Amino acid sequence: QTGVGIAMAPVTFKDLVIVGITGVGYGLHVDTPRPDAPLGAVIGVDGRFGRPGFLAAYNIQTGKRVWQFDTIPSEGWEGKFRETIESNISLNRNIPLEKENIKNNKEAWKFGGGSAWSTPAIDEEANTLYFGTGNPSPQMNDTSRPGDNLYTVSLVALDATSGRLKWFYQQVPHDVWGYDVASPPVLFEYKKDGKTIPAVGQASKTGWYYIHNRITGELIGKTEPFVPQKNLFAKATSEGTVLYPGILGGANWGPTSLDEKNQIAFVSAIHAPIKYTLIDEPAHDDFPPIKYASSEPTQDERWGLLSAIDLNSKKIKWQVKTPQPLTGGLLATEGNLVFMGEGNGNFNAYDAKTGKLLWTRKSDAGVNAPPISYEIDGTQYIAVAAGGNSIFGFKEGDNILVYKLK
Repeated sequence: QTGVGIAMAPVTFKDLVIVGITGVGYGLHVDTPRPDAPLGAVIGVDGRFGRPGFLAAYNIQTGKRVWQFDTIPSEGWEGKFRETIESNISLNRNIPLEKENIKNNKEAWKFGGGSAWSTPAIDEEANTLYFGTGNPSPQMNDTSRPGDNLYTVSLVALDATSGRLKWFYQQVPHDVWGYDVASPPVLFEYKKDGKTIPAVGQASKTGWYYIHNRITGELIGKTEPFVPQKNLFAKATSEGTVLYPGILGGANWGPTSLDEKNQIAFVSAIHAPIKYTLIDEPAHDDFPPIKYASSEPTQDERWGLLSAIDLNSKKIKWQVKTPQPLTGGLLATEGNLVFMGEGNGNFNAYDAKTGKLLWTRKSDAGVNAPPISYEIDGTQYIAVAAGGNSIFGFKEGDNILVYKLK
């Protein structure tokens, strides 16, 4: 028992079962007055919603914990105070103020967040496990957590036997937007200019697909955005700043798929603009004043995008726009088909080379889960759950759909 949630499906490796905790990157709690607290300080973090996350391995036979990797280090979580990400894109941080705040927040890591949302990928030959981490805590109020907030919003590689850190890559240092590394990583062989590199790919909430050397962690490159981007990494304002992708992504929990032969990644994504607003909470009773940010959906149109991305050129090959955000992930087959569900109940098959819709079937609930493929007696089947999605208001249900490929 952890006292928090578990969202991922456990994964097994040799005699280990590995799973992580979720829901630790939230919570702004102001019920504990502190007379010396300045304006804008976070007074406390509420219980289970503000604590370090972890990924742990247990012996399959006994349940005994073999190792635990804490997604928030007790030392050095401030990092290098990075001001930019790739291509010199600014994160709009106030580095001098953050460094000034360190002396009053030396134990901020104890509330650091960093959920482990999605099932890891494992390279058995390299004895390496790869997983993504969530946002820091408190989620959108950063006054009490100066620094980069390692290892949040990162792709992390661990020794699968011991849990030792091999490398990490932080996509968004000091995240205040909710840009978790949520979509599961995918392992593949990256081929370019006659060379083959063992790689790991990850589709981000920010709208880029990242490609790393999975042995060294080196960033091979990232693709052009697969969703529209506006005011990315903007700060909250009192009148509200509209930005996208927002807290929902980009690519969220839904898994991606890959045509390794042709080096094409398939990504289902969300376009859902949000208004990022700075809120002033005045002093009352014994509580000091506080400033915090709020992220709320706008009245703008929301929709989904299915993208085929050429990993060599880093360019979008084709896209299909859907009337609703895509939350469930997809599946590509060797027979040049891409299967994907929609919140309106449609379950579709597309031509992987062109994006042309080839086939669709209707369910009486939203098809918001990733499809799977399996074979029985030489016949291939495609199965998917149709359960809807309460966050987006897609009709809920309890169906399993199974189709035979001819």
